[in-house]
Parts: sequence; C-alpha cells; structure tokens
Amino acid sequence: MRRRRLLSSAFAAGMAAALLTPLAVATPPATAAPSGSKKVIANLFEWNWPSVANECKNFLGPRGYGYVQVSPPQEHVRGNQWWLAYQPVSYRIESRKGTRAQFQTMVNDCHAAGVKVIVDTVINHMSGQDNGGTGWAGSTYGHYDYPGIYGPQDFHYCGRNAGNEITNYNDRWEVQNCELVNLSDLKTESDYVRTRIAGYMNDLLSLGVDGFRLDASKHMPAADIAAIKGKLSRSAYIVQEVIYGAGEPIGPGEYTGNGDVHEFRYGKDLARVFRSERLAYLKNFGEGWGHLPSSVAATFVDNHDTQRDVGGVLTYRDGGIYALANAFMLAYPYGSPTVMSSYTFANRDQGPPSDGANKTLNTTCFSGWECEHRWQVIANMVGFRNATEGAGLSNWYDNGYQHIAFSRTGKGFITINDEDFAVTGRSYYTGLPAGRYCDVIHGNFGAGTCSGPVITVDSGGWFRADIPAHDAVAIHVGARLS
Repeated sequence: MRRRRLLSSAFAAGMAAALLTPLAVATPPATAAPSGSKKVIANLFEWNWPSVANECKNFLGPRGYGYVQVSPPQEHVRGNQWWLAYQPVSYRIESRKGTRAQFQTMVNDCHAAGVKVIVDTVINHMSGQDNGGTGWAGSTYGHYDYPGIYGPQDFHYCGRNAGNEITNYNDRWEVQNCELVNLSDLKTESDYVRTRIAGYMNDLLSLGVDGFRLDASKHMPAADIAAIKGKLSRSAYIVQEVIYGAGEPIGPGEYTGNGDVHEFRYGKDLARVFRSERLAYLKNFGEGWGHLPSSVAATFVDNHDTQRDVGGVLTYRDGGIYALANAFMLAYPYGSPTVMSSYTFANRDQGPPSDGANKTLNTTCFSGWECEHRWQVIANMVGFRNATEGAGLSNWYDNGYQHIAFSRTGKGFITINDEDFAVTGRSYYTGLPAGRYCDVIHGNFGAGTCSGPVITVDSGGWFRADIPAHDAVAIHVGARLS
C-alpha cells in the first residue's frame, strides 16, 4: 500500500505553489457570455447571498463556471451547526444566509454573469427538534406542527424499532417512511404535501432559479419525486441525492427517470486510487466501474457531507493530491462535475464563519473559507472542461502504475504523474493541431498570453516534456497562443 500523501515539506517545495495557488478575482466582462455549453457546477457551501452574487460577477462567470449551487435558502431552526440549514421550519426565503430580496439580487447578478443557479432543496422532511421553537425568521413550530403549512396528519409515524427512526437500510419501506436522524418525515405520497412542496419550488422558480439539488432523495420514492416535479411551473435541472449502499434495495439507478443523480461511489473510488492504488486503473473509470451511466451521473471529489467522513474521500486537507484528483475529474469525460468550495472546520458539526447572532459572514477567501474553486489548477481545468465538452476519450497511455495521459479527441490533452519520482525525456501524442499551448496546470491563459510554461505541439501532434513527481501538464485548444 502506498503512503497517503498530504502536503509534505518535500512536496511543498516542489508543487504546492503551482497546484494550490489561488487565483485572484478577475474584472467581470462588460457583457455576459452565454452559459449553455458550460456545465461545471461550483458548490459554494453555506456562502451568504451577497457573497455568492459577488463571486458570480467577479470569478465564476469570468472563469467559465456554468452553474453555482447554493445552500438551502428557506427558514430553518436557530443555531450555528451546518446541518441546521437542513431543518426547515417554513418555506419563507429568509435564513442566516440572507433575505428574500438578497436572494433575488443574487440570482439576477449570477444570471448577468452567465452563471445559472441551483438551489439545495430540502423537501423530504422538516425539523428534528423534539421541543419545537422559533425559526430564523420568527416562525413558531413544533416537531410535527408548522402553522399554516403542515400539521401532524402530514407526517409519517412508522412505529418500527420502538420508534420512528430508520435503523435498517435493507428495509425499503422503513428507509422511505421512517425518520432520518429524528427529522419529521413528510408524507410525500399525499397530494396536499406534494402541492405544498411544489409551491415552495415554484416560488424559487419565480425568483429565477434554474435547478434543484433534492436533498435526501433516497428517503422518498422516485414516483413521489416525479409527482412533485410534475407540479412545477416550468422545466428545471434536477439532481437527486441518493447515496449508494452495497446490497441495499434502494439504488441510485431507480431515480434517473427524474433527472441526474449524485454518484457517491465516484469520490470514494477516486480517493482510494489516488491514495493507495494505481492511476492506470482509471482507464475505464465511471461506467466501467459499475457507476451510473455518464449521461445521468453527477460527480464530485467531495461534497459537504462526504468531506466530514474521515478518510472516505479527498478534501482540501489533502492539498496537492486533492488538486490533481479534481484535475482528473474535470478532464475525464464522465458525468457532470461539481467542484466543492467549503470553509475550514475543526469538528464535524462546525457551522460557517458567523457573527454573534449566527448570521453567516461575508466570504473572505483563504481566511476561514477554503475557496477550492479558486485554486489555480481547479479553476483553470474548468476552462479545459468547457473547451473539450463533447469530445471523446482517446490516446490513453499509462505505465501500469501512477503515470497516465489521455486526449479529449482533438480538443485537449492531460498527463498526470503521481509517481514519487519525475518522468523525464518522454514524448506524448496529443492528436492536437500543431501550435503553442499554455500549460493550464501551471499558468493562466488570457489575452493570448500564458503566465506559465508553454507546450509546443509539433506537426505530428507530439510534444516532449519532463513531468515532476505528483504533478501534471494540461493543454487545450481554448488556451492556444496566437
């Protein structure tokens, strides 16, 4: 087993500057570029609405991100822990992240920057507070009583295992009719409940949102989600959270009729390969590994849940290896990728940087907020993904171990060397047109110039380069020097 590589001093001396360098905020363009062909999602986890708006204008739009995913916007229980945002008490658009007016401004500003907005949407349940209380915006509530919205008749009481809690994930009925960690479970088979949920989602659509991430989808039958979707006022992008469990009766594949589904195996398998196996195994990554079909798979190296499961996935704490894993995800033609952007946390429950009243503070990148989406490698590989969208995989190379390379046919090329030693004096066949290309792993391309190394592809489609240990080179037609 290979050692787990964090950002060691030896590595830091070599590649930290290139792989972990944050990119500065760019000046927004005078006119917004259309985002229809730009599919990479930035998950700005727990950012407040003014900060999301600014990031859309000043970074996400100019850097080519097509979507921003924002955290749940509805009124929730009071407190600081991150998971309190997943305990709704009403469907009012007012939370510790901002007001309805600020949310509307954020959507408008993101659209003006060419960035579409996906909302993390909590519709499986309401709060998990036994004693009830007063929500963020002043609404009173009880565990099974939400005045003007839901009463006790609108919830499941499964009565198994001497209570309402899910204990057996091999029991389909229990998983979809009992409570997830005491969260009051809505009767999504009820037309009244479906209409209420659709009303909330239609309210968000009226504010201009473009899609929904449906939290805890596994705990609702796919048919219930389809019925709710049928009540929406217009079409919207749908991605569903369905965590794969080996041998469980409920699988992610049964939800693909409603839209995309998060492929949780992706990040875990990728972490295992980068930490202890061989990159050569990634040649048929995705469907070849039993993952969902590429056309419906939503991929990520980590998300807000998995980054808190110690050892399960790569996270910002893994430094350069995390940057390389994201580079692979953005280069390899499988699924629709989401880039995580998180805050620093010392314990699993810790909420976002907040004031004394638990109102989320404005984001200041690299000061409490990790902003992984700005890391040079990750941000520049978004441009690689955009330039190679729709191109196939070709010219795969591996040395049987930790050195791989492949083309996105006619559009881009990447080589990753995760060996503990440099690979020197090797030529790579790219299949790209002859010319000079910016290596976007180490340099920024703009206005026809490159701030880093330039790779020259000859008339036969080849280039020669030395690749240091735990490093990469990536080129694409969108970063070709004039």
